[in-house]
Amino acid sequence: MDGPVEFQIVSSNCSIADMDDNDISRLIGKPRLNMERQRSFDERSLSELSIGFPRGGVDHFETYSPGNRSVLDTPASSTRNSFEPHPVFADAWESLRKSLVYFRGQPVGTIAAVDHQSEEVLNYDQVFVRDFVPSALAFLMNGEPDIVKNFLLKTLHLQGWEKKVDRFKLGEGVMPASFKVLHDPIRKTDTIVADFGESAIGRVAPVDSGFWWIILLRAYTKSTGDLTLAERPECQKGMRLILTLCLSEGFDTFPTLLCADGCSMIDRRMGIYGYPIEIQALFFMALRCALAMLKQDAEGKEFIELIVKRLHALSFHMRGYFWLDFRQLNDIYRYKTEEYSHTAVNKFNVIPDSIPDWVFDFMPTRGGYFIGNVSPARMDFRWFALGNCIAILSSLATPEQSVAIMDLIEERWDELVGEMPLKVCYPAIESHEWRIVTGCDPKNTRWSYHNGGSWPVLLWVLTAACIKTGRPQIARRAIELAENRLLKDGWPEYYDGKLGRYIGKQARKYQTWSIAGYLVAKMMLEDPSHLGMISLEEDKQMKPVMKRSSSWTC
Repeated sequence: MDGPVEFQIVSSNCSIADMDDNDISRLIGKPRLNMERQRSFDERSLSELSIGFPRGGVDHFETYSPGNRSVLDTPASSTRNSFEPHPVFADAWESLRKSLVYFRGQPVGTIAAVDHQSEEVLNYDQVFVRDFVPSALAFLMNGEPDIVKNFLLKTLHLQGWEKKVDRFKLGEGVMPASFKVLHDPIRKTDTIVADFGESAIGRVAPVDSGFWWIILLRAYTKSTGDLTLAERPECQKGMRLILTLCLSEGFDTFPTLLCADGCSMIDRRMGIYGYPIEIQALFFMALRCALAMLKQDAEGKEFIELIVKRLHALSFHMRGYFWLDFRQLNDIYRYKTEEYSHTAVNKFNVIPDSIPDWVFDFMPTRGGYFIGNVSPARMDFRWFALGNCIAILSSLATPEQSVAIMDLIEERWDELVGEMPLKVCYPAIESHEWRIVTGCDPKNTRWSYHNGGSWPVLLWVLTAACIKTGRPQIARRAIELAENRLLKDGWPEYYDGKLGRYIGKQARKYQTWSIAGYLVAKMMLEDPSHLGMISLEEDKQMKPVMKRSSSWTC
């Protein structure tokens, strides 16, 4: 590791436009020029891993791009790419660089927002783990991996510190939600102040930070071909600590992770407690990424065994119980209740009368999606964008389910995309339900913020999912919508209204992940081989055994 660091933990206080879909699908898995393609560890089947543990690990990484690529330092004068960049593109890069945060002269992340018009800074001047992911991907795609490496190592340092909220100690593997660099011009020192949830609204620790850290570590390795970072003892330990938190055995009878409200991107009370789709999809993806990077030493083998078992159980559970299409909705509508024993069809005792009316109109004949939550006597039928897109990228969704999700987005374009991509969830909760579920949260009024607001950052996961499923035209249409408004609106954090027509009532301007999300989407659409750093191919051994309705046969 690089030298001692002063830390303070605060507690209690060719242009794709000219290609058809088949051309794009061929490009996705195509390695960059002059890079030897090897069979990657994450392409091995889980059955191979569970019997004898063949040689694998980071040695078998498939590299997608050389680390010395840097063609976008001056985006408008790119020589490698065959397209003329949109004016928004150049402004986005300039704005992204203004958000860089330095620690002892080295870039270590990007702050959440550079909004000079706002009087309140709050925590928007901090580096958030989840917010930095699209920034990191943009820099990796631009051949600038050092900032990503610095970020991964600094957050890893923070993970190792004792974390307390009041008098209660958090798990050793918890990653920070965010950190801030304090510069002392007199003493000429830099200090990092971290937040593990003790300063957050609602005082909730971020479950997703650890998963994003593992996913980003794999993206860095895929992009650069640098195997040494993931193989470092401290990185191996960091992954194991994160996995220890979520693979421990307890009372839960489900392979999904039990979570509190506010533990993810939806960081306020929104009724997502239990088993939210976003966390389950990120959990699945992080497990698969860790499987690719853990060494096959004594400690690593133990975790590999646990991961393999959990992935099989998790994929079976999610693909079966969380999946909803027209036929499955009809089955739930006809459920009997109070069923007992292993022969029960309605295993969670969901009362059919609890199905909200909007679902029947929203569900098209063709198409489907992973619903927001499943737990005893409760199904949250809301659509959540990030969870469904990550399900596609991680191959938690089968190829058929991935196609059905894309069908749904096309069929319900006005509801899910509207005039600004992309609805974080649909529909909004309102009236008495809003008062009960959100606790009368004034920021989460209907069609605003996390209650049905539209978030430009989600453009990058939508684009990645579109490319993976061979539907780039969907991404292209969404990007054009964003380009029409983002720059002139000042890169807002989110938009309000059923169609996303209005800048969010409390949205910060020059929100960094809105900027980076656009850049990643644009670069990925132009060069689909970038998808390799954030996408995992399907493992044939995780085909669901149970027979479930399939929207593509309707």
